[in-house]
Amino acid sequence: MAPERTSLLARLHAKPDKVDEVRTFLEDALPLAEDEEKTLSWYALQINDTTFGIFDTFAGEEGRQAHLDGDIAAALMEHADDLLEEPPEIEHVDVLAAK
Repeated sequence: MAPERTSLLARLHAKPDKVDEVRTFLEDALPLAEDEEKTLSWYALQINDTTFGIFDTFAGEEGRQAHLDGDIAAALMEHADDLLEEPPEIEHVDVLAAK
């Protein structure tokens, strides 16, 4: 099995007039994710017109917590009230299989 064992799945519901800003926020977050040593993979997704997602993987709980304590999460929470209809839905999930 791949080294990913733990992950995060976040759903972001953008305000209708903030869709472009949320998309840009996620695209601009990629370099921050690349700098996170314990983040094995990081994906920014657009699920529908106003719903976005983030899926990232880690070798263990230490990496997941480091990401939650990192710059992307801090920036997201700082701008959440302005950009999002509701607080981000962040789920701790376990990877059962990966290729």
